[in-house]
Amino acid sequence: MTTTTPSRGRRRAPTRIERAAGKAAALQKPRVILALLLLLGLTSVMLLDGYLRAEVGGDERVRDGAGSSKVPDKILNGGPIISFRGGQATTTSVPAKTIALTFDDGPNPTYTPQVLKILEKYDVPATFFVVGSMVSRYPGIVKDMVDQGNEVGIHTFTHVDLSYQSDARIRREMTQTQLALAGAAGITTTLFRAPYSSETDAIDNYSWPVYKKLGEEGYTSVFVDTDSDDWKKPGVSKIVKWATPSGTSGASVLMHDAGGDREQTVKALPEYIEKMRAKGYTFTTISGVIEAQNTAARAGQQANAPAGAGGQLQGENRNGTDRLQAAHREATGTTLYEGKALVVAVAVAEYTVPTLSVGLVIVGVAVMGRFGMMLILARRHYRLRNKRRFSWGPTVTRPVTVIVPAYNEKECIANTLESLAKSTHPIEVVVVDDGSSDGTSEIAREAARSLGMTNVRVIRQENAGKPAALNNGVRSASHDIVVMMDGDTVFEPDTVRQLVQPFANPEVGAVAGNAKVGNRDTVIGAWQHIEYVMGFNLDRRMYDLLRCMPTIPGAIGAFRREAVLQVGGMSEDTLAEDTDITIAMHRAGWRVVYQEHARAWTEAPGSLKQLWSQRYRWSYGTMQALWKHRKSLTDKGPSGRFGRVGMPLVVIFQIVTPVFAPLIDVFTAYSMIFVDFRAALYAWLAVLGVQLVCAAYAFKLDKEKYRYLLMMPLQQLAYRQMMYLVLIHSCITALTGGRLRWQKLKRTGEVGTPAGVG
Repeated sequence: MTTTTPSRGRRRAPTRIERAAGKAAALQKPRVILALLLLLGLTSVMLLDGYLRAEVGGDERVRDGAGSSKVPDKILNGGPIISFRGGQATTTSVPAKTIALTFDDGPNPTYTPQVLKILEKYDVPATFFVVGSMVSRYPGIVKDMVDQGNEVGIHTFTHVDLSYQSDARIRREMTQTQLALAGAAGITTTLFRAPYSSETDAIDNYSWPVYKKLGEEGYTSVFVDTDSDDWKKPGVSKIVKWATPSGTSGASVLMHDAGGDREQTVKALPEYIEKMRAKGYTFTTISGVIEAQNTAARAGQQANAPAGAGGQLQGENRNGTDRLQAAHREATGTTLYEGKALVVAVAVAEYTVPTLSVGLVIVGVAVMGRFGMMLILARRHYRLRNKRRFSWGPTVTRPVTVIVPAYNEKECIANTLESLAKSTHPIEVVVVDDGSSDGTSEIAREAARSLGMTNVRVIRQENAGKPAALNNGVRSASHDIVVMMDGDTVFEPDTVRQLVQPFANPEVGAVAGNAKVGNRDTVIGAWQHIEYVMGFNLDRRMYDLLRCMPTIPGAIGAFRREAVLQVGGMSEDTLAEDTDITIAMHRAGWRVVYQEHARAWTEAPGSLKQLWSQRYRWSYGTMQALWKHRKSLTDKGPSGRFGRVGMPLVVIFQIVTPVFAPLIDVFTAYSMIFVDFRAALYAWLAVLGVQLVCAAYAFKLDKEKYRYLLMMPLQQLAYRQMMYLVLIHSCITALTGGRLRWQKLKRTGEVGTPAGVG
């Protein structure tokens, strides 16, 4: 039961409370938006990182043997460089005794800098066909590459085979790589090499339209004459041999500076450069080859005559007289700024995802550790409490007072009193009507009369909140043990008797009962039923054995009256007065225990909106209570024991772990999309299996029907995500200093005494 809580004793309080509540409500919406924005930001970062590391959309080749009937013979038999002028395709060959050294798949943070160092040492230029996703991850390497006088070309953004992609995908691959180059080195390029391409005679009917379309847009497609096959890691000598053209032929030579282990390539490169220079070869870039041909055409010279001109062009570039290669264009305007934004976004993703990965490991260990602790300690608790020789002491038979705080409980209060009328233990009932406006007190009196209950007192007070109502009930109680229950809850006939037996031990100051979901026949109710049985009651068994029970549920709990008065009664400092007083009991030296045989049936929220409201209040109230009692961490005696045992467990298991638990689902989705769908699915099912085992054991201990566990997979997919958002929302409220007011949940009164009971 929840109520609005004004300050007591001031007539103008309701007006002030209304203003405060309105202000609090106005503040909640921005916090919800902030929580959703954080979730959206995390999702975006994960998607970006996944896109950078995987070929999204597929590189699955579904067509082989396409033929080349649509490809002009001059292309199939021409040189490795294809350009389009006036809609006509032309090819360019590398001049004799000239090497256009090219590297694919980079940049790589390990091997590319080593390759650049070797090229600089030998004063050799090269053309690097870079993958856009790698450029955005390692922009500094690309900048060094360009500043050193090398040339860059596009190798797509995700290393996908463009032959089988849509026009939109092709455009996206090219544009994104251009943006990455703009952000990294302030340039764009006109050079392109398709992934999985080789010599021009391999162009087929499916790939030719791609080259033609890109050529018409101003791109020069670059193929190879000689392939080192260094990706096969055949050994240094074979890499050098396979990269060497026959005779004095010039060649566009392919090597790789990324895409795997390239140690052999790094070792082979100096040997290859020295070998080719010894044979009289010079090195140039792709632009150098094109410029050499243009120079030769203009001068009418032979193919080998302008080789020196190409070398001279590159020498000038390397000496810094012309920073931009002929294929490079300076990035300006929108392209430049979008490119820099991309690089920054990728840097954020590169930092965030590894950090989250570490968090995932920690959360995974914490979650599995919690499950392990719950199973082991819950079993030990069950065995200890169910031994025949176990006893709290002499049977407690003296009467107790049952306090029922009620605010607008007209739908439920009659059922509550009817269940108490069947109690097998002597009780008096004190109904505290907290200023209800729906006739709750009159309904309670009428129900008591019709049931013949002479042990019922109805106390009406001005609306002051649940803690005030409970304190009023404690002051009015006739007996030394008080049982507290909500006005929407029903007890079994034996509940009170079971609940008060631990008070035979004089060390016990409070007892937590076993709260059950009464309206469990709906989907939302079934989800909460699983949570109550597994999450709450297994936890309570664990905490009971460790003597650090953090919460006595408001639906069913019992206290020594003197203990309640000793700690100052129910506090209005927090929204979780049940957690607040439980911790206060521990700090005062009282023992708090769990009595699983004392069962109460409560009406759980029936809609997602009400559920959010309830759990938000619970989460935020728990944080308030922990903060209020933070000094227990350094206290001595019983207070210090709870602070150093109970407080860390509650913080880890009920706040920190749940806050970061979404990482499990986020990385599961991430892995399904970008890594290995089947492996990720199996991992998720394994975690679900562990949870099912824990839940099944909890259901066994509570003698519940297993059929509700069929709802657990759906609960994990939907319900749990909502609980994550609720907790994150609560954390934001706590961090921003917000104050949440009590909210009354709508009740239906559908929970009565369970069938077969009484």
